[in-house]
Amino acid sequence: MASSKIDPARADEMISVRRLTKHFGPILAVDDVSLDVRRGEVLGFLGPNGAGKSTTMKMITGFLAPSSGTAVVCGADITDDPLGAKRQIGYLPEGAPCYPDMTPLAFLRFVAHIRGFRGAQARERINTAIARTALESVLTQPIETLSKGFKRRVGLAQALLHDPPVLILDEPTDGLDPNQKHEVRKLINVLAPEKAIIISTHLLEEVDAVCSRAVVIANGKLVADGTPGELAQRSRHHNAVRIEIARPSSGVPAALARLPGVLSVEPADDGEGEALMVFPRDGRSILAEVADLARAESWEVAGLRVERGRLDDVFRTVTSAAG
Repeated sequence: MASSKIDPARADEMISVRRLTKHFGPILAVDDVSLDVRRGEVLGFLGPNGAGKSTTMKMITGFLAPSSGTAVVCGADITDDPLGAKRQIGYLPEGAPCYPDMTPLAFLRFVAHIRGFRGAQARERINTAIARTALESVLTQPIETLSKGFKRRVGLAQALLHDPPVLILDEPTDGLDPNQKHEVRKLINVLAPEKAIIISTHLLEEVDAVCSRAVVIANGKLVADGTPGELAQRSRHHNAVRIEIARPSSGVPAALARLPGVLSVEPADDGEGEALMVFPRDGRSILAEVADLARAESWEVAGLRVERGRLDDVFRTVTSAAG
């Protein structure tokens, strides 16, 4: 059996996914996925429904055997040393399954017991997990009677209970209200420096809020990988200029379109009022050109800003291309 100790030479590489592949009969659900996650990284795992996100996470955590490839977690190979790898992982699966007839307190005591904690140490772990997930008000209610949001928080509490170096969280804020989402995201930010965290999410706002890096999977393949800022630069909105003119004339769009650095001019679709979106050629900076033209034409500019790019643009582009 392989050792579960962390190799000091690779101590910051907490998760190494190596050519993971999964077939379900004739269906190729995950296709040769490789990636590494280092200590301090929060990796957003994005993709449309059925793209292979949850299947990949289940293989990394050892809940599903790969058809080929493997994952190494803190030095332990999930296929050769599954128990060694699982000791390093806190896993919040899809749907946060719990024993419905248990109370959250009883469930967390059960989890502490199977994790090997006893006595004062178990109480300390349980109390810390409860405080981190704000479960105090529902500790003695049967889990089956709880709201979807509270069930999710019970699932998150069990994932955090043993303070693992690696967290794999499948839709961690699913079912939570805006305040609860904020608290969970704040908790992830607090935990992040000492852990490697993978978060599967459909919420692009969550990537901006907590992720230092994001990958996109489509049809079982990784199709994009980078920081949120790097991915946003691939958007057609990157360096686009949004201009709002108080009393625009019909010639304004045509005048903007004639600028050398401008690719196209379209009505803004952001719901913030009537404005034009001026798109650059090749993502270049066109703010100075637009501002100089506005001054030369004496337009009464009510608003002017540069867009940094939109992750939803990139998501649609890369997932559509993969199809």
